[in-house]
Amino acid sequence: MAKRMIVLLVLVVAFIATLAFVKFKQFQAMAAQFAAMQPPPEAVTTIVAQREDWPASLSAIGTVAAVQGVTVSADLPGIVDRIGFDSGRSVRKGDILVELDTRQEQAQLAAAEAQLELSRLTFERMKSLVAHDAVSRAEFDTAAAANKQAEARIHEIRATIERKTIHAPFSGILGIRAVNLGQYLNGGDAVVSLQSLNPIYVNFGVPQQDAGQVHLGRNIHIIAADLGNISFDGKISALDSVVDETTRNVTVQATLANPQGKLRPGMFVQTQVMVGASQSVIALPGSSINYAPYGDSVYVVSDLKDPDGKSYRGVRQQVVKLGGSRGDQIAVLSGIKPGDEIVTSGVFKLRNGAAVQVNNKVKPANNRAPKPEDS
Repeated sequence: MAKRMIVLLVLVVAFIATLAFVKFKQFQAMAAQFAAMQPPPEAVTTIVAQREDWPASLSAIGTVAAVQGVTVSADLPGIVDRIGFDSGRSVRKGDILVELDTRQEQAQLAAAEAQLELSRLTFERMKSLVAHDAVSRAEFDTAAAANKQAEARIHEIRATIERKTIHAPFSGILGIRAVNLGQYLNGGDAVVSLQSLNPIYVNFGVPQQDAGQVHLGRNIHIIAADLGNISFDGKISALDSVVDETTRNVTVQATLANPQGKLRPGMFVQTQVMVGASQSVIALPGSSINYAPYGDSVYVVSDLKDPDGKSYRGVRQQVVKLGGSRGDQIAVLSGIKPGDEIVTSGVFKLRNGAAVQVNNKVKPANNRAPKPEDS
């Protein structure tokens, strides 16, 4: 009985071992088959690298500012008697904007003029009397002082009347009217904003390490994207004497002509300062760059060989050194050479040695000065 049990146990163990060996061979064959399989090629777009001359320049976002800009306000309190302007209109220096009610001052002026006439007559009479020693010298001095005081009082009232007429301090474009007829104004209340728009300033920041390349008189190119990419040219007119502690930038001010008044204070514009001779670079679309902490790279399409020695179209990852940017383009300073075929889209799904299939029917944008459809 025991011998029969032992034989049966041996047969079961042998059966299980045989089954395990067969399954092991099957899994081994499947693994070899999967290892021999190649993933399908990835669809990508490419561009042939070409060398271009880029002018050496610094780019920054600037803010438009008026050469002269103020909020015209009331000098003295009073009631608005007349408004002499319309919102948004241009005015010349000295134009009357607002007149305050001066009826009280006019009455005071009439009284002061009468007082001046009386003091003048008294002074003339005293002058003849003092010559004949008919009055004392002190009485004559009192009459002379009263005459001068009456003249000063008239000048004071006239100055008050003049200050209640608000003039444009310089030529420019008015903003939205902030007062109404009959409104009482306190001293300092706003009447309207006034901006001088031609010429106009553009202020922008330059990193402290690049500030040495920016000098007075250098040409600057301005692009206003909000105005349909209209461009303006000007010159650098001032540099700030300190470096901003927060941004470590130096504020630069440029002056440019704005005859049609298209640039308005507060607008954002793209600035480009020419700082030297042109630089030879290879310009690629920004979508072709694979950014990484250990170094930026691109994928170069070339003929590669698989482990079996078969040739296929694949990519190799190439580390590059990048320069500045222009619109959709990034400047590559080193790492690739003219004639290399560079992947421009699908970079995120590639790896070194991956097979690719090039399809250039639809390519990413590659314009140095793009014009967005919604601009």
